[in-house]
Amino acid sequence: MLVAVLNQVLLRAGREEQAMLTTLAGLVVVLFWVIQYVSTLFETMETMFRF
Repeated sequence: MLVAVLNQVLLRAGREEQAMLTTLAGLVVVLFWVIQYVSTLFETMETMFRF
């Protein structure tokens, strides 16, 4: 949400390059979070189904 607001503010200020970099940085941060959650999910499933 914060990235979207920053993107719009920068676009309206005429700083398209910085808006794009902010969006990319936000995307990278979210991907790292998602990867950590998926890793935790797989570890939990492995523990549940271990015999």
